[in-house]
Amino acid sequence: MNSFLRLKDSKLLLAACCLALLSSSCVFRASKNSSPNSLAIATHSSSSTLQQFATESALNRLIINNTNNPNVLLIFLLIALATLVTEDLTCVWTGALIAEGRMTFGLGVIACLVGIFIGDLLLFLAGRFLGRPALSRAPLKWFVRETDVDRGSAWFRRKGMTTIFISRFIPGTRLPTYIAAGLLDTSIWKFSLYFLLAATAWTPLLVVASMLVGRELIESALIAQESYLLRAAIVGVILFALVRLGLRLVTFRGRRLLIGSWRRLARWEFWPLWFFYPPVVLYILYLGIKFKSLTLFTCVNPAIEDSGFVGESKFAILAGLRRNSNEFIPLTGLLRGDGASPFDQAKEFLRVNSLEYPIVLKPNCGERGSGVSIIRTDSELSDYLGATHNNVIIQQYAPGHEFGVFYYRYPNESTGNIFSITRKVFPTVIGDGSSNLETLILKDKRAVCMAHAYFGAQQDELQNIPSAGESVQLIEIGTHCRGSIFLEGGDIKTPALEAAIDRISQGFNGFYFGRFDIRTPSIEDFQKGTNFKIVELNGVTSEATNIYDPKNGLFAAYRVLFQQWRLAFEIGAQNRQNGFEPTSLRLLLNLTCKIFPGDVKGSAQLSD
Repeated sequence: MNSFLRLKDSKLLLAACCLALLSSSCVFRASKNSSPNSLAIATHSSSSTLQQFATESALNRLIINNTNNPNVLLIFLLIALATLVTEDLTCVWTGALIAEGRMTFGLGVIACLVGIFIGDLLLFLAGRFLGRPALSRAPLKWFVRETDVDRGSAWFRRKGMTTIFISRFIPGTRLPTYIAAGLLDTSIWKFSLYFLLAATAWTPLLVVASMLVGRELIESALIAQESYLLRAAIVGVILFALVRLGLRLVTFRGRRLLIGSWRRLARWEFWPLWFFYPPVVLYILYLGIKFKSLTLFTCVNPAIEDSGFVGESKFAILAGLRRNSNEFIPLTGLLRGDGASPFDQAKEFLRVNSLEYPIVLKPNCGERGSGVSIIRTDSELSDYLGATHNNVIIQQYAPGHEFGVFYYRYPNESTGNIFSITRKVFPTVIGDGSSNLETLILKDKRAVCMAHAYFGAQQDELQNIPSAGESVQLIEIGTHCRGSIFLEGGDIKTPALEAAIDRISQGFNGFYFGRFDIRTPSIEDFQKGTNFKIVELNGVTSEATNIYDPKNGLFAAYRVLFQQWRLAFEIGAQNRQNGFEPTSLRLLLNLTCKIFPGDVKGSAQLSD
């Protein structure tokens, strides 16, 4: 289950706490030093508004220019501490406070510089003495991804020490680059010199820019009458947004990623589920009222736990299919997280079934392709299994084309139907002989929308330069949220294929509604209803994924989903008449909150 509070939000929250303490300290000092002799404006300006600050009340006239006051040290430490969490936001906020006349320019810049210098030295030392394993443990894993460090290492090898200076001005590259410098056994003295030069140039520049722009914002009639804390917060947020935007715009990578983000917002197929699905949820509620049961859809597949709503065992489903359709199911096993070494279980599965790499590993109770990996070495196998304690499916790799076939059958009818077919396309980019793979992804109009997914899948190849005309496949997992392109595949359907899918489905007694994920080496054979493998079967919450074809509009997608859910309720109603009871709403709500699925009962291996 994804966390509702993402890492970036946590970092900003922590920084905000530090900066709030800083602002509170300024207010506290103002209330204690209300004497005119102890209050003055340090940032002299000809601006009439700033001159007016000098005559405001004690709360709004604070300036830190008395180095003997213990609050100066406190504020210095708070600024330095905040930079350890987010450097840019702290520098921006400091500039806003200077523009407000709350502290001297020198104090603010030096505090930011000291905090930045110490923080990045700590990153360097973490890379040097803790090594790569530290990237998978707290606290480093909260702030930097291992893939970013790999990218920083490759960049560092090409550019050398100048990378330290350049990274100071490119967003998203500092943390991984400094850790990479430590991992690569760089001279700490040389690193410190380059970093100090870069930070000395960067810090005053950002603080001054924030101070100048912040002064204009402070003088704006919109916020001039607001309280100090509110003004500081508003100015800090605006400046931070401007700085982050500006830093992205100065690099090709940043500009292309911004374009990708915009296209993801403009194209509904990339929208997050929480934003896309509310109309569908409302329609399901309407159907629940119409059919007098909000959970009637859980009767649609009596053969599957809760009809495949959430948390169902993929292994148990494949076992049910195999009973009468063995030739269409790849060799599949279950690696139990609570049993003997999963690695040893996996190796035994390969030995017994005379299989070699590649193989497929995936969670027994996964959703939307999460955790699916194609494994090619013992090292990859060990890494995957070492990162989970849950049951894992191990499966024979089925090469070829991939399709999603959505099937349904009414219980009172003798034959079923194919509702939709999705052709899953694995995207490629074409080399030009001069651009590396990362640049090719960023240049591609479609690939840039899923750039981060492709960066993760190709992390070891991003700096390679494909030859002119060379085609590079970016992913090999047929999941839309991981970068696969879904196209309408209705032209694939033939009477022979529909008859084969219907025969397989009816062989799984109690299955009426869901999507088969299928791989085949030959589209012609597939249309004949032969020579394909069912790698997964999804139940009631699966989608007719042809809706994600880029040519489909938003309302066309909703129309298909509404029809799909109407079928689910109608089939559920017939099964209810046949004696099957829907899952209670309370149990269904509990299922949606499951984090760790339970163990599956039954055989631990499916093989011939």
